[in-house]
Amino acid sequence: MDPGSGAFTFRPAGLAQAEKEAFRLIYFTYLNEGFLSLWRGNSATMVRVVPYAAIQFSAHEEYKRILGRYYGFRGEALPPWPRLLAGALAGTTAASLTYPLDLVRARMAVTPKEMYSNIFHVFIRISREEGLKTLYHGFVPTVLGVIPYAGLSFFTYETLKSLHREYSGRQQPYPFERMIFGACAGLIGQSASYPLDVVRRRMQTAGVTGHQRTSIVRTMHTIVREEGVVRGLYKGLSMNWLKGPIAVGISFTTFDLMQILLRHLQS
Repeated sequence: MDPGSGAFTFRPAGLAQAEKEAFRLIYFTYLNEGFLSLWRGNSATMVRVVPYAAIQFSAHEEYKRILGRYYGFRGEALPPWPRLLAGALAGTTAASLTYPLDLVRARMAVTPKEMYSNIFHVFIRISREEGLKTLYHGFVPTVLGVIPYAGLSFFTYETLKSLHREYSGRQQPYPFERMIFGACAGLIGQSASYPLDVVRRRMQTAGVTGHQRTSIVRTMHTIVREEGVVRGLYKGLSMNWLKGPIAVGISFTTFDLMQILLRHLQS
């Protein structure tokens, strides 16, 4: 979208350009800071992702059971709206319980490595210098972004599996089909919620990047004023189109296969 004209301008080479920039960044980071710097902040990411994924998938199964009983669809696939609601509630539950870890991860990703030595150091410094409430700064846009992201991701994945059963005659998709369904789910969910994700990151890192701490609306207005609609609110989206679908596809596939394995072992 051109901020001045309000119309979308399609750039076919955008994704290819993102790939080139990604490899260039990886190469120069490796040259300047060493191989292990490519995984800097990964420990904080894993500390958040493990409980987040566990809570989200467990909550989703529970919400599906609750909504299935409420709508009278026990043991059957939920209709569209409850399917969307189950995903949104699961994402909101997981985000609410793990948000401080997400903020810590964001801080470690944008600060020099000398500033924070480890995850615990981030918690200690934020608590001492900025107050405990800072650990939940940016929480509202996170939840507002998680609702469409998780809702659409789970909705898309469950819908594609349901359509697969209907048209293929097989009860279970092959692993590579699950990967494709998960990738589609991640692509749709991420695209829908990306502007709020940009606002969330700006609010989370305001204390160390020099930006003033403000509300969601003011933060979004500042981003649009300084960088434009597309360059500001959709900055980095093409890069996430490379990473997001792969990550979500692996997550959904791994969960499904582990669930099948555990049920097989129990029986």
